[in-house]
Amino acid sequence: MQRRKFITAGLVTGSAALAAACGKKEEEKEQSPAPAVRKKYSWRMATTWPKDFPGLGIGANKLAKYITDMSDGELEVTVYGAGEIVPAFESFDAVSKGTVEMGHGAAYYWKGKSPATQFFAAVPFGLTAQEMNAWIYYGGGQELWDELYASFNLKPFLAGNTGVQMGGWFNREINSLDDMKGLKMRMPGLGGEVIGALGATPKALPGGEIFTSLQSGAIDATEWVGPYNDMAFGLYKAAKYYYYPGWHEPGTALETFVNKQAYDALPKHLQHVVATAAQAANMDMLSEFVARNGSALDTLISEHGVILKRFPDEVMKALKTTSEEVVNSVAEKDTASQKVYSAFTDFRKKVAGWTDLSETPYSQARNL
Repeated sequence: MQRRKFITAGLVTGSAALAAACGKKEEEKEQSPAPAVRKKYSWRMATTWPKDFPGLGIGANKLAKYITDMSDGELEVTVYGAGEIVPAFESFDAVSKGTVEMGHGAAYYWKGKSPATQFFAAVPFGLTAQEMNAWIYYGGGQELWDELYASFNLKPFLAGNTGVQMGGWFNREINSLDDMKGLKMRMPGLGGEVIGALGATPKALPGGEIFTSLQSGAIDATEWVGPYNDMAFGLYKAAKYYYYPGWHEPGTALETFVNKQAYDALPKHLQHVVATAAQAANMDMLSEFVARNGSALDTLISEHGVILKRFPDEVMKALKTTSEEVVNSVAEKDTASQKVYSAFTDFRKKVAGWTDLSETPYSQARNL
């Protein structure tokens, strides 16, 4: 009998203890804070390119996807082509003012804001794509770029590169310097100023206006990028002479620029996502152009009757001499340009020796 009472008492005591423990856990559960909910960000990117345009436009799309996917949707970026929110050449101001959070373009489009911007896109007889990456990532270029763009309330990143471009499409042959005189040619940036000094008339047209301008005769020639992009634009339908090399853009860097307040408002891990995604997009675009340009050039020649020609030595020498004069003149216009160009030329001297010893002789040897 005593044993039965002991067992009964033990069960009652155990049940009470269990009930008390469960009650305590429920109370603790009610008092514990709810899991933190991460804030989500929705950004818009205004580009200078036609919507979904091969190479450049798709490069902007990939950058937006990288950011969205790498952040697991915490930072979602939606891309708008030229004209969807603002005209192509107004994207810089739109991002600066905070109308949209991001832009995608080429820095030489903003030379009216500051001549120094051009050195972060392409300089005639300047840096190749690999050398440009080296300058920005390891040669102090990013710091100078950040300083320059901060005055416009922007944070810049490399976000693509076309590699060495072609010299352009012409509706007549270029056999001498005389053939450059009076030529109306779409060519932005420093290259445009160089051909202007040689008697041509440079035009800065957005990509979406090039074909119709060339076809209508509003311009006599145009440069764009290279075989892959140029074929997509149908430029072979408006001009047949396709010249090389692309002296004016030996490694054209594309950029993404972010409104500084929007960037600074991001938590650190999302700032790293933006930077890492831009670097991935930069390498991806260059790789695509290298992969696709060769076959596109074959198609242009074999299927579309394009006539491939090299600029005469006389023209190339004049372009190089004039380029040095023009670029030096531009660099002397303001303090920012002097500072950036001085750093640019110092780095070019350092890196050119290795390029000339490694890449150039190897390319020549491979073609023996």
